[in-house]
Order: sequence, then structure tokens, then C-alpha cells
Amino acid sequence: MYDFDAEMAHCANDVERALGDRLSAARLSGPGPAPERLVDAMRHGSLEGGKRLRPLLVRQAAAIFSVPAERTLPAGLAVEMIHCYSLIHDDLPAMDNDDLRRGRPTVHKAYDDATAILAGDALLTHAFDLLADPDCHPDASVRIALVTELARGSGAGGMVGGQMRDIEGEQGQLSPAEIATMQAMKTGALIRASVRMGAILGGADARALAVLTAYAEASGRAFQLADDILDVTATAEALGKAAGKDAALGKQTLVATLGLEGARKHLADTVNAALSALRTFGPKADGLRATARFFASREH
Repeated sequence: MYDFDAEMAHCANDVERALGDRLSAARLSGPGPAPERLVDAMRHGSLEGGKRLRPLLVRQAAAIFSVPAERTLPAGLAVEMIHCYSLIHDDLPAMDNDDLRRGRPTVHKAYDDATAILAGDALLTHAFDLLADPDCHPDASVRIALVTELARGSGAGGMVGGQMRDIEGEQGQLSPAEIATMQAMKTGALIRASVRMGAILGGADARALAVLTAYAEASGRAFQLADDILDVTATAEALGKAAGKDAALGKQTLVATLGLEGARKHLADTVNAALSALRTFGPKADGLRATARFFASREH
């Protein structure tokens, strides 16, 4: 019987161990030695916390095509490094100005603003170094496809663009459609990229990729909806970061637009859409199904 909690824990352990090995001065050095303070800040912002859901999605999507879990690890690490860089930058005073992340001081609080910016920059850069390495995949065309997917998911038309739309939304009212677009970019684009990268590793054909993309887009919407609901309902202790920040900062969310109960109904409908997208797959997609359900039921 499939055990989601066990798979999530196993993936998180694999990612933690591999990230810890990767984020060392020896592994990060290039023409010159990587500065110790910079490496320490990168490690602070990446290790000892997080559910590692994006590498899990890479793993689960690839598993549909019988790709061994260990072969997905470099791509999963690349996605996680992008995610961690985005959190470091998102916490900065010029952005969300958060003091806590995963129950610990944020990187700019533990170090300083400049070091936090550089730690994020370095994580972003080294993510693509991982994907370009032949250890990621022996076929250069697959590596190129992975680089392209992650770049588009995390760039101006994806995660970073969504963050910009989020900031713009603080200055004026957004329609529900505009909020959905912003959230699909800010949060959903990296989830979408994670699933598609797993499919690319598995050599998915166009039809399978389209089906998994539909799942990923619905799952991304579910994750953000659940996040917005938790921001209203959960405590800072449960979240490991400040609660109630969206309302305090004037963030545009579907919870604010639809109300709490309306958002919960929309969340249930969105998870059903994600599950429906996988109906053509058999038990090999059970991991993806469980992750979509987890997105809706998580408590932090």
C-alpha cells in the first residue's frame, strides 16, 4: 500500500543530505574559493527545514515513467535551490519584511541584507549548474529542456513575474482573474515546472506532458489557496513564520475576495480538478494524487 508520509519523509531526507553536500565551500568554489560567510548564509536559507515538496513532485512525476528516484535528485535539487533563493529574497525588508522562516531567523536577520541578497543570487545561479552537469542526465537535449523549463518557470513570466504582480497588487484592487494569474505565476509556475521536469526526465510524450501540466496547474492553485487560508487561520508557531501578513500588507488573495468559506470550497474544487487530470494514469500516479490532497489538508 502506498504511504505518502513515508515517501515525503524519504524524499526530504534525500534532499537535505544532497543539499548539505552540495552547499559546501569545496563544491561551490569556481575560479576562486567560495566565501565562508556566503556559503553559511546559503546553508542557513536552505537546510534544516522545509517539506521539499517540489523535489517530491519531480520524483513523483518521473516515477510514472519508471525513472528511479535517485535519477531525479539533481533536477529536484535545482528546483529546491530556486525555491530557497526566492524565500530568502521574499523575506527581505524591501519585500515582505519577515523575521522568521521555518521557525528560525530569516537570512537577512541572521546575517544582513546584502549577504541575504548574495546568498539568493548564488543559489539561483548554482541551480542551473546542477542541471547543466551530465550527472543530471546523460542526454544533453534533456538537460537543455530541463534548463529551459526551470528558467521559464522561475523567470519574468513565472515566479519572479508573479512576485512583481503581487507587489503591484498592494497598490490597487485586483479582480479575481488577476489574482488567479498572479498566483499561478508566483507560486504555481514553480510547481508546474517541477512536475513537467519529472515528465521530461521520463521522456513523456506530448499527450502525457499535457495531462501532467493540467494536474500541475491545478495543484499549484490548490497550494496557494491553502497557503492563503492558513495565513488567516493558523498561528505563527504552526506556520514557522508570521501569520496574518497578507492582510497586514494589503496583499490581494482569493480569501480576501471570496471569503474564508468560499475559498475553502474553491480549494476543494481545485483539488478535484487536479485529481481528475490524472484519471488516465494508473497506480503509478498515486504519489501525485496524494500530494494534491496534502496541499489542501496541510496545517503549516
